[in-house]
Amino acid sequence: MKPYKNKINRIRSFALSLIFIGVIVMYIGLFFRKYEIIMLLFMVLGVFAILASVVVYAWIGTLSTRAVQIVCPNCGKETKMLGRVDMCGHCREPLTMDPTLEGKDFDEIYNKPNNRKS
Repeated sequence: MKPYKNKINRIRSFALSLIFIGVIVMYIGLFFRKYEIIMLLFMVLGVFAILASVVVYAWIGTLSTRAVQIVCPNCGKETKMLGRVDMCGHCREPLTMDPTLEGKDFDEIYNKPNNRKS
């Protein structure tokens, strides 16, 4: 099982990867200079990936403003928390603001409204 990361950092990493993917796709398009249609196709796909990154960054920015700021009990730094359970963005300590989940093992499923464990 892959290690769980803070939701905000995970989404920001995805947006950053979209930028790199867009640049690489546009760079691949340079190899097709003789075929303008194929080069244009790669350039447009690269621009779409970068525009998708802008949309994701804007979306996570709005989510980040609504996120609850808490102080991590382990490292003492402020971090933002989305959902019922999340990880500290600095030390990866499992965090929850739901008193019914205190002391239980960390599981992402607690954030899904349809599949909440009791």
